Amino acid sequence: MFGAGAGKLRVEHKPWKIELPHRKLEVELTTVSSNHHVEMNPSDVGNNDRYVVQEIIKDMAATRNIDPSGARTFKVLVLNDVDNLTKEAQHALRRTMEKYSAACRLIMLCNNISRVLDPVRSRCLCVRVPAPSLDEVASVLQHVAREERLALPPALAARIAASSQRNMRKALLALEACKAQQYPFSDDQPVQLADWELYIDEIARLIVAEQSPQQLYTVRTKMYELLVNCIPGSLIISRLVSALLPSLDDTVKCKVVQHAALFEHRLVEGSKDIFHLEAFVARVMFVYKEYLESFHM
Repeated sequence: MFGAGAGKLRVEHKPWKIELPHRKLEVELTTVSSNHHVEMNPSDVGNNDRYVVQEIIKDMAATRNIDPSGARTFKVLVLNDVDNLTKEAQHALRRTMEKYSAACRLIMLCNNISRVLDPVRSRCLCVRVPAPSLDEVASVLQHVAREERLALPPALAARIAASSQRNMRKALLALEACKAQQYPFSDDQPVQLADWELYIDEIARLIVAEQSPQQLYTVRTKMYELLVNCIPGSLIISRLVSALLPSLDDTVKCKVVQHAALFEHRLVEGSKDIFHLEAFVARVMFVYKEYLESFHM
């Protein structure tokens, strides 16, 4: 859209001082920008995201470029993880989009479009970008290995791609973990899981091992540790279900999946992730204990 100029990027960790009616707000946010666009993740600043979005768009609108012909051009603002914005920020975004539409254009990226408000969606052209295929993931891994001067066996690249579930970021992190574990690579080298995945697998084992208030308290503490380390609640539920299902009987699996869908929806609608995560674990413990007791009757 803008030619080679958009490729000259600069990363800035910029403080923003925002004047509110009753106080002055100071937030810091990392942006990636060129002369033509700004890329940012406003959800990084938590509940202050609505002020940041409004302030940055106003700043961009006030400094529009003028091309050599004299015509006024627009800048592009790329917002990552729009589905993680608060509802207040999304409402503010809708009004700001309309007010400054002549000065800038917005490209919004999200993983779950159902978490974006209808008024915002109705003002956008929705484009679905599918996840890369396993062959494409393996090809990127080979490219990265060549750039880093590493010899990556095709069999290992294929297994890393399969374990990543078509998630490119996860595949690259797994490649880095394999490099730290063992180099030169071997065809039968195990693929390293992320620490948070191993932690959730441990939680699943605790749930299956014992169903009691004390065990629920132990699991709750571990859930808190995951949330403190910025693992999203919806991702915790998804991974926990995947870890639980192999250990459960077919009669229990359906109920667990139904409860996971229910509590994930409540998690999206609610404000405190830990409440819904703990409630999901308690419900799974109840269902599993009820199943075990049915054998002793």
